[in-house]
Amino acid sequence: MTKMKWAAILMITFFSQSCQQKEILTREEVIAAIQRFDQGWKNKNPAEVDTVLSPSYVYFTQSGGTFDRKNIIYTAGSSDYKLDTVHRKQIDIKIEGNTAIVNTIWYGKGSYLDNPFDDRQRCSITIIKNKGKVEILSEHCTLIK
Repeated sequence: MTKMKWAAILMITFFSQSCQQKEILTREEVIAAIQRFDQGWKNKNPAEVDTVLSPSYVYFTQSGGTFDRKNIIYTAGSSDYKLDTVHRKQIDIKIEGNTAIVNTIWYGKGSYLDNPFDDRQRCSITIIKNKGKVEILSEHCTLIK
């Protein structure tokens, strides 16, 4: 009976410790997620954009509105949105466990609904790691004048 008690205690201890272990997000994983996201936009590949977005992804627009995941994926592949050039500079990453806040400057030149743009935007991107998958949870970009 004593052996059974010890076995039960060990199993409970092991199980409770494994449940308490949190996933740790790395800088490399954050950068890879942003690169996949940007490549999807650059190559007009909505499926690639889709692979990196959380199911509850939300984009906060400059005008105070929001776009959900479905709208972002649609826009990424839409002929209404064209990118001639795109790149990022200044990627600052702050990580807490399985969550990262990324501060970056995004440069993009192209057109949307036939209106040309040449933007420089400061973007805040929230990235999470959940069940081993690294995903963008939210993004907000503000035009730098």
